[in-house]
Amino acid sequence: MKKFPVLMVLVLAMSLILTACGGGSTTTPKVDMVDFAFEPTDLTVPAGQEITMTLVNNGAVEHEYVIMKFGQTIGDDFGDEDEENIYWEAEVKPGQTDTVTFTAPTEPGEYQVVCGIEGHFKAGMEAKLIVVAP
Repeated sequence: MKKFPVLMVLVLAMSLILTACGGGSTTTPKVDMVDFAFEPTDLTVPAGQEITMTLVNNGAVEHEYVIMKFGQTIGDDFGDEDEENIYWEAEVKPGQTDTVTFTAPTEPGEYQVVCGIEGHFKAGMEAKLIVVAP
């Protein structure tokens, strides 16, 4: 009878260890878009992996999820000059949910995420994509 409690403690300990080692990265994140923010603001994904993201626009206007290339950031607001520095983007109409797929950058680091709709970045719609080694 003593084996059962010991086994339970071992299973619980192993699950905690494995959870801690996971690093918090995901290949199936969900991002809520509201006027004017992304939730969560920081998203961690494994480098080079296929990412299937669910984008939910709970706002009253269209929003975009724009990942800038590594080392690139926009100025005061997103404009035409920033288009060439986009790594990947998706747009979602108000009240809609889209599931989109892209390949995460292969270079680990932090990538700026903005809403590319005029004025949304100025209103605070910015986030961070954190790419980690798989």
